[in-house]
Amino acid sequence: MNIILTVQEDHKIEVVRDLLCEAMRKSRNEPGCERFDVYQSQSNPNEFTMIEHWSSQEALDAHRQAEAYTTIYKPQVIPLVERVGHPVTLLD
Repeated sequence: MNIILTVQEDHKIEVVRDLLCEAMRKSRNEPGCERFDVYQSQSNPNEFTMIEHWSSQEALDAHRQAEAYTTIYKPQVIPLVERVGHPVTLLD
């Protein structure tokens, strides 16, 4: 899953960056997390890209019930951003 997040208010960029870093660290420790990276655009600092890869749909579903998603991402990040998700398939 690739997700593009655009922070709506410039003064919230650092807040969102810090929250995404915390969520990233916690998510990387969850079972089934094979990749969880967050990038901040160099040309548009309001834009972040999350790249996630989970071992199974069950692992992704569990992630959506875990602390990083339920206490950081959903309640604190989502209200501050526009979110566009891009489900993808990893090629071998």
